[in-house]
Amino acid sequence: MEHSKFIIITSIFQPTEAVQVFAQMSDFQLVVVGDKKTPKDWNCPNVIFLPVDDNSLLKETKLQLALPYNHYCRKMLGYLYAIQQNAKIIIDTDDDNVPKTDWHFPGFDGIFLLFNNDQKFVNIYNYFTEQHIWARGLPLNAINRKNDFSTAKPEFTKVGIWQGLADEDPDVDAIYRLVSEKPCVFNEKPPIVLDNGAVSPFNTQNTCIRRELFPLLYLPVYVSFRFTDILRGLVAQPIMWLYDFHLGFTSATVVQKRNPHDYFKDFLLEIPMYEHCEKVVELVEKVVTVNRSISDNLYEAYCELSRHNIVTVNELSVLETWLEDIIK
Repeated sequence: MEHSKFIIITSIFQPTEAVQVFAQMSDFQLVVVGDKKTPKDWNCPNVIFLPVDDNSLLKETKLQLALPYNHYCRKMLGYLYAIQQNAKIIIDTDDDNVPKTDWHFPGFDGIFLLFNNDQKFVNIYNYFTEQHIWARGLPLNAINRKNDFSTAKPEFTKVGIWQGLADEDPDVDAIYRLVSEKPCVFNEKPPIVLDNGAVSPFNTQNTCIRRELFPLLYLPVYVSFRFTDILRGLVAQPIMWLYDFHLGFTSATVVQKRNPHDYFKDFLLEIPMYEHCEKVVELVEKVVTVNRSISDNLYEAYCELSRHNIVTVNELSVLETWLEDIIK
């Protein structure tokens, strides 16, 4: 059976509960990307497994040689496999996000609540809960800010990326976890979409992206594990706006059973994120233009980040390889 919708996970564990549930979804093809720490005997029915030492399932590509081992960015090999199989939709998730029985994403084009914001960054968690909680990647000077979501109005909107939330142990930064480990179960609310200029961090944990934006799946390699997917999302949003695509959020459709973390180590890995998140959006907005392709804008964005020492020049060579491979 040929699939047009792919779920991509990378894992160093034997098949988890989340992997086994996703594998049973007949409308989707689950792809799991292995790494050096993944068990050699990894196997799960209905799953395409990409072993770390066997690239036979991927068509000729340079990307696998450009990516380091034991790094989350190897997930890009799963994206590349899906693109080579003519995917129309790619869904990012992790092996500790267990889907609920009603797990799904809305259609990309339709009438949704559209929210504008004159303060740039939005704490989207405030829309779904009254609890004082914020998403990883929100600037620290915005964590106590309240957004008035009552101003959101239904409008026909083209969504480029949907981010679904996660209950119990949602994606928050290390500062939140060091101060409070209080779990969160989000309220059921209608989907909400951010208008041009309104920015929210989004991650790779329950995220759906349409084909037109596949170049923006690039996960930067030479930044920390706790910054890579956040940086990806901050770069993506100003580029999406140029082509009238928007970022949308849904109520929680997964329950995160989080793998163990050292919160202080997480904090150290997040320092560049706290330092640069606002500057990233400012720099990308300055250099992107509708006269270029999405891929060319992505490259220009990272060139600008390199000029300001937010990424290294090494990032540009891996990005070039990614952009070359996804068009083969």
